[in-house]
Amino acid sequence: MRRSERKQVDPDLGILASRLLFAVQEELFRTLAQQGHPHLRPQHGAVLAYLDVDGSRATDLARHSGQHKQVIGKLVDELEALGYVERRPDPADRRAKLVVPTELGLDEMSRSDSIVAAIEDRHSEVLGADAYAEFKRAFAQITRQQRAEGNDGDSVGAGL
Repeated sequence: MRRSERKQVDPDLGILASRLLFAVQEELFRTLAQQGHPHLRPQHGAVLAYLDVDGSRATDLARHSGQHKQVIGKLVDELEALGYVERRPDPADRRAKLVVPTELGLDEMSRSDSIVAAIEDRHSEVLGADAYAEFKRAFAQITRQQRAEGNDGDSVGAGL
């Protein structure tokens, strides 16, 4: 059996994770576009998925998303130009800046949360609530373990 055929029949963890990620992103961003957010791209999720309503520091967004601070800075620039976020001084440290969602950003965040909740509800109905909860628990555990492996200097992290 050819490798490409084997990967279709018995996909490894990386392939399964990427298929799931890309399918969720495709549905999420297609639905967001239909709901008035047509300029967003999946890359923007590295900021928007972790952004707090009262704002977040770019360093925290980078840490939570697993992206480099420079990547987050570029994405914040794009989202600022699109009207989703603005930079403000951090009241706790005037030297630092907060990335704060605008009204448009808050609308996107609310819609995104609802869309993802609907996707999860759909999968929970198919698998059953207990099986879906166990799947998420196991998937989260594997993700934490893989990210920890990537951070120990011995291997490259998957950034799942």
